Amino acid sequence: MTDGNHENVPGRNRRRFPDISSRAYEHPADRSALVALRKLTGFDTVFKAMSGLLPERSLRLLFLSDSVRVSEAQFAHLHTMLLDACSILDLKKVPPMYVAQDPKPNAMCIGLDEPIIVVTTGLVELLDEEEMRAVVGHEVGHALSGHSVYRTILLFLTNLALKVAWIPLGNIAIMGIVTALREWFRKSELSADRAGLLVGQDLQASMRGLMKIAGGNHLHEMNVDAFLAQAEEYEAGGDLRDSVLKILNVLPRTHPFTTVRAAELKKWAESRDYQRIMDGHYPKRDEDGDTSVTDSFRESASHYADTVRTSKDPLMKLVGDIAGGAGDLGGKLRDRFTGGGNGTTGTTKG
Repeated sequence: MTDGNHENVPGRNRRRFPDISSRAYEHPADRSALVALRKLTGFDTVFKAMSGLLPERSLRLLFLSDSVRVSEAQFAHLHTMLLDACSILDLKKVPPMYVAQDPKPNAMCIGLDEPIIVVTTGLVELLDEEEMRAVVGHEVGHALSGHSVYRTILLFLTNLALKVAWIPLGNIAIMGIVTALREWFRKSELSADRAGLLVGQDLQASMRGLMKIAGGNHLHEMNVDAFLAQAEEYEAGGDLRDSVLKILNVLPRTHPFTTVRAAELKKWAESRDYQRIMDGHYPKRDEDGDTSVTDSFRESASHYADTVRTSKDPLMKLVGDIAGGAGDLGGKLRDRFTGGGNGTTGTTKG
């Protein structure tokens, strides 16, 4: 078998997507968050500096020296999955993949010049074959989308922020970019989940993998429908104070909450967009140069408008009300927090 020709074939028939563009599966929020990130004051300067300073070669040497490189001779089943994923998404150059000793289940795609995929032993031990296939497809999706560059800078800046936390102004500047990078990366995970589904082509396996990441290897104690119900309760529950707490809870995270990822992926799997890809109708890479930035903005704006309109979250409902001219922001915030807004226009005296 040779990496370049992808001679390894999947264990069961799966559709391939020759010349597929990453635009086919990228979440609109991923693209819009990346555009916003690139517009952030100082990001270009930091990006160029990091690209020149980050020790790319030492990163590769670190994994070579302290992890196990996946190949025909080591973790052969993962090697087959990697070739399989690259074949399905038509990624010509197979990225190197490593298994790192870490009991915490995790996977990442990093690297500036070329992407490197790293999975932990905790993840390998937790997931079955089809669940792992979706994860490998997820990371190959990151590679195809070019996410590894920004992920690497995020890791570097996160570590740097910890080291210079005693410098007030320096820390504020770095943390501003780190916060924006995290916001983008959370959105990029939704894109990569879609890529994982295109590779695995087994929604139940993708759901099981996300449940295991959330609750461990206790599938007999878990239920997909109940797990998805948690996401609905999370999105709709509480009042405005809970909405603010949700934002504060998610800010330090690089990944969206697992239940939310599961709900987003299921919604996409049931969409016409996913079916069109499976039917062979999808954007091609040779068309990427003709893609209008305006069209991308329009698609992102449409996605956010739909999100605001259909969301059950109290804060998002409030945003929708304000956008629709239903009242002033200050008054509505006051009413929501104080229990007012019952339609009365005056006060009554006892």
